[in-house]
Amino acid sequence: MRKDFKDHAIELRGRLLGARKKYPLESKQYQRALRSVLEGLYYLVGLPVIRRLRELRIPEQSRVWWCPTSVFCSLPLHAMGPIPSNDGIKRYFSDLYIPSYTPTLSALIESQKPGSETMGQPSLLLIEVLKKLDAKVTSLISRRATPAAVVSGLRDHQLAHFACHGTLETGKPFDASFELYGDEHLTLLEIVRSRLPTAEFAFLSACHTAELTDESIADESLHLTAAMQYCGFRSVVGTMWSMADTDGRDLAEYFYGSMFSHRELGVPYYERSAGALRDAVQRLRGKKGITLERWVNFVHYGA
Repeated sequence: MRKDFKDHAIELRGRLLGARKKYPLESKQYQRALRSVLEGLYYLVGLPVIRRLRELRIPEQSRVWWCPTSVFCSLPLHAMGPIPSNDGIKRYFSDLYIPSYTPTLSALIESQKPGSETMGQPSLLLIEVLKKLDAKVTSLISRRATPAAVVSGLRDHQLAHFACHGTLETGKPFDASFELYGDEHLTLLEIVRSRLPTAEFAFLSACHTAELTDESIADESLHLTAAMQYCGFRSVVGTMWSMADTDGRDLAEYFYGSMFSHRELGVPYYERSAGALRDAVQRLRGKKGITLERWVNFVHYGA
């Protein structure tokens, strides 16, 4: 490990957060800054990790879990790159491996314990709007999306999809919340207190669900995305920062199309979710006009 490892990581985080505050997210200046951060991350972390994985003969396309601490909680380790290649094709870490995060090792171990996995038609609690899915869907839209209704629905469904805003409260991690109908909020504390015996997977298509800044709760790694793991959901998809509404819709369509496909029969849905997210992000990347920031945004937590 290089002697200035931590100092360089702090510099990369400062560069990323500084650019997000200074430039519009679609600007060339911000895209250039983000590109330099991803490249710097590759040489700082990605290159030695990939070398070690190859030494251990871990095949490409294997699952890899990141358990970041300190400054690394704010950095997109899953998208490090581009990785130099002889063919000139730009590849990032998520092209070589299927990346996930976990807030703690104990949370990951808990999410992988044997349980009553869903193999047949899943039940999906939908908080907003989504196209028809090959699943039994319960929709909580507009005035039906109250905190009590959402908590009740979470107890009765294996899968949940939130299409709403999420907020973080500086210095008050348990006040972080989802914004529901009529300015009501479903707080982190209410989710943590819920008993979710059938919970398997949650898709948080909400702004700021995983964003960690200098002023946020990075040291505790306890934000909305990770909280769903603590509450019993084995796998969770979230975003690092605000996203375009069209990206949320398109990504969700690609994601569920992949997760509900029949190519992984016998594999629990929550175990399919990391690969499904990687496939969906690659499709999103292939669309015309998709900037680096827009696909780096999506992250997977859990099993």
